[in-house]
Amino acid sequence: MSDTTTAPVEAPIEAPVQAPVIVEERVPVDTDGGDHDRFAHYARKEDVTRAYITGEAITALCGKKWVPTRDPTRYPICPTCVERKNAGWTL
Repeated sequence: MSDTTTAPVEAPIEAPVQAPVIVEERVPVDTDGGDHDRFAHYARKEDVTRAYITGEAITALCGKKWVPTRDPTRYPICPTCVERKNAGWTL
């Protein structure tokens, strides 16, 4: 007869599995500072509405990228936007 005893074996402990964390990163948009800030620009109405709500930058007919925050009726219309609109450009 053998004199050996067996110790109870414990199951290995598993670390809890965590779901991956998704981080939304905002990348700053180059908003073309300068003279364009003194004008009101032509842009799609839906884009302007979305930008007011979300704070996203939009693109005007002249190519300016900006976040609309001011009342456009207080500024003259951008001459480049006017030229392009008269030439038949669309957004």
